[in-house]
Amino acid sequence: MSDSNHKEEMKKLQKEQREKVKAKYIDRGILVVNTGDGKGKSTAAFGTAVRAVGHGYKVAVVQFIKGNWSTGEQKIFEHFDEITHIVSGDGFTWDTQDKSKDIESAESGWKKVCELIEECRESSKYHLIVLDELNIALSYGYLAVDKVVEVLKNKPEKLNIMVTGRGAPEELIAIADTVTEMKPIKHAFDNGIQAQRGIEF
Repeated sequence: MSDSNHKEEMKKLQKEQREKVKAKYIDRGILVVNTGDGKGKSTAAFGTAVRAVGHGYKVAVVQFIKGNWSTGEQKIFEHFDEITHIVSGDGFTWDTQDKSKDIESAESGWKKVCELIEECRESSKYHLIVLDELNIALSYGYLAVDKVVEVLKNKPEKLNIMVTGRGAPEELIAIADTVTEMKPIKHAFDNGIQAQRGIEF
């Protein structure tokens, strides 16, 4: 394709994109779900959290399941006054091996989530709340799907919520505005390569 033809194609594409943007008139917060078996669900959510901070917004991150692992996100969140970071899990279920305690932790975390959401009804305290690995807590039955869906469905209008974890229930997908399924093609771990600090955690 010649330079002149390329320029014409890009002008046409630019016009189409601008028309699409003009046609979008709804201004409200959204519910985003990152699910699937592939890597990157939490990573994308944390990147979104940092992006929001970059625009001057406040963010809350509530982590279910992962527990007191020493993670990169935990360390970086400490540097941002704009990010409220709450860990409510006791670790991966195969490590804790204590269902009743896992349920107790999930319920405690969900109670805190409800408090954070309520804080946003009048003050718009947070622009974004990330519920990391909430899908796992739901899939294991640690929290009632219908109760969680009811709360998220009735979130404050301007609040954005992002939920991560494989196995997102259909009821959650149904009410979400944006759903992304991470699909694995290859993963280093499957070939015997250890999880890399700063990449996987």
